Amino acid sequence: MRKFGVALVLALVWALPVLAVAVEKTEKSEKVVYTATTDSDGVQRVEITGGGYFFRPNYLIVRVNVPVELKVKKESGFVPHNIVMNEPAAGMVFDQSLSSNPTVIKFTPTKVGKYQFSCSKRLLFFESHREKGMEGTIEVVE
Repeated sequence: MRKFGVALVLALVWALPVLAVAVEKTEKSEKVVYTATTDSDGVQRVEITGGGYFFRPNYLIVRVNVPVELKVKKESGFVPHNIVMNEPAAGMVFDQSLSSNPTVIKFTPTKVGKYQFSCSKRLLFFESHREKGMEGTIEVVE
């Protein structure tokens, strides 16, 4: 009987984050635009925060052939998030887990255009984080 009680407690501890994900309110994020400026060292720097199925800012404008540093972090909470972009022809490929400690992603965009980034996380058969609105755009301009 004691083994059953321990197993039940362990199952509940495991299930609590899952239940929190299932009941967390989903919000489609509004467009928050940020135009990067080039620092004195020639690098465009942008800070992005993710969490609650959003990225802020979620629309970045950067210049082509100028290095970019994205400083990414996650708001507090149990739900795991990441930021993913797979645009090798444009020089932008990354898949970075988000945590409360900021991480820097470095790349140099090589092609003008609009490119999507998103969170690729998904729990079982629920909507993916991208489907819940956790996506954004990097627009590369001349």
